[in-house]
Amino acid sequence: MMRKALLVFSLLLSVAAASANPAETTEALDIGSRLELFVDDYLIESMNGVQLRLHSPRSAGQVLAFDRPWEGNTSLYSTVFRDGDIYRLYYRGSSHPDYVVRRLMETGEEVVPSHPQVTCYAESRDGIHWERPSLGLYEFDGSRDNSIVWIGDGGHNFAPFKDGNPAAEPTQRYKALGGGPLWAFRSVDGIRWEKIREEPVITDGAFDSLNVPFWDSVRQLYVAIYRDFANGVRTIKCATSKDFIHWTPGEWADYGDAPREHLYTNATTPYFRAPHIYVAFPKRFLPWRHQLPVPEGDEGLSDGVFMSSRDGIHWDRRFLEAFIRPGRDRRNWIHRSNMVSVGVMATAPEEMSIYVARHYTFPSAHLERMVLRTDGFVSVNTGYPGGELVTKPLVFQGDNLVLNFATSAAGSIRVEIQDAQGNPLPGFALEESPLIWGDEIEHTVRWERSHAKATSDKPLARIAGKPVRLRFVMRDADLYSLRFREK
Repeated sequence: MMRKALLVFSLLLSVAAASANPAETTEALDIGSRLELFVDDYLIESMNGVQLRLHSPRSAGQVLAFDRPWEGNTSLYSTVFRDGDIYRLYYRGSSHPDYVVRRLMETGEEVVPSHPQVTCYAESRDGIHWERPSLGLYEFDGSRDNSIVWIGDGGHNFAPFKDGNPAAEPTQRYKALGGGPLWAFRSVDGIRWEKIREEPVITDGAFDSLNVPFWDSVRQLYVAIYRDFANGVRTIKCATSKDFIHWTPGEWADYGDAPREHLYTNATTPYFRAPHIYVAFPKRFLPWRHQLPVPEGDEGLSDGVFMSSRDGIHWDRRFLEAFIRPGRDRRNWIHRSNMVSVGVMATAPEEMSIYVARHYTFPSAHLERMVLRTDGFVSVNTGYPGGELVTKPLVFQGDNLVLNFATSAAGSIRVEIQDAQGNPLPGFALEESPLIWGDEIEHTVRWERSHAKATSDKPLARIAGKPVRLRFVMRDADLYSLRFREK
């Protein structure tokens, strides 16, 4: 009896000790040498005096007017991706002149006549200047001189992608989903498309939106993020497939304790520098609001929001403020405007672009390019009083710590490396860290005056593969991303 009591007491002491020092029982995150963004709290153990701050993109101007006869004022649902030396853009060509709020039209504006919906194509060498090639594939209004790549089932919301699956057949190097229910399409060149089979491949949804497929190179699966309704609210599901034909039943999105809002589209994409992280730019729809006089049934306002996920099911929706606002332009204060395209593109060494549909229903409907610094969706931010962030225990590979950061002239960042229990490692204590300031996309932290440097030309090499914590002490600064890598 005494032995049993001692055993129970010992177990209670063990539980109490683990509770008092959770670091000892926390499994270290293996981040290897991959880039990690601060779009969520995946890396974060604690924050004091710092916060995660959402950064809105700035306009870089109109890049494509939907003014061709096969396009029009309700052209929408665009997808963009880079394919070798070119950028490809696909979008719906559509026009409904009756939707126009005519009292806002300038004198002399003409509306493209109403016509059936088609899938259009444009391409670019830099993601900035776009051209619509004359493809000659489909006849429109008596001519084949147009940039139409598909007419038929799925033309309302055709969503293509370049298939990165190394096992994909050459005839299916490009794939797409479209319609409602969703059909699967294939192409050998991204221009000439055909159905893979006549039967739909995903049927458990509402689909009245741009439903997004892609190849997840990390999980080695096809993923579809598509629209459905839950309790009358527009939301999304996630399904996966190994062959693009047979899909798992869709799983409902989990937004945690975030309030339920109408998410009309999702524009999900694996971030090109960190494909294990999905970033998404849903168009938030408020059907009960309107500002301009519109036909009955077309009320509503829209803006763009930001969210992220690491599996397509569990979404971080901590940022409820708009990522993209309608702004001062009255023509963006209309239902279903401000829709973000699928795709985040690198358009300069330190710049990335997204594309937003503006002036929906007006003759001036167009695509606008908006830009952010590389990795610049969200930062760990603090003002002049300063603060600090401590990561969870993590295991890395590499000889260098590389940061994407920005400070003011008076701001700074210091990095302390600790063991898993939070004790500073010799040579990496805060006072031995270099004082960092400036504005760089890729800054290598160098412990040149530490004893760690004195014992090795690669001071991080001796702790690579072991659980450590990073402590960032910051003042008037933003930290966007980090990674460990070889020189």
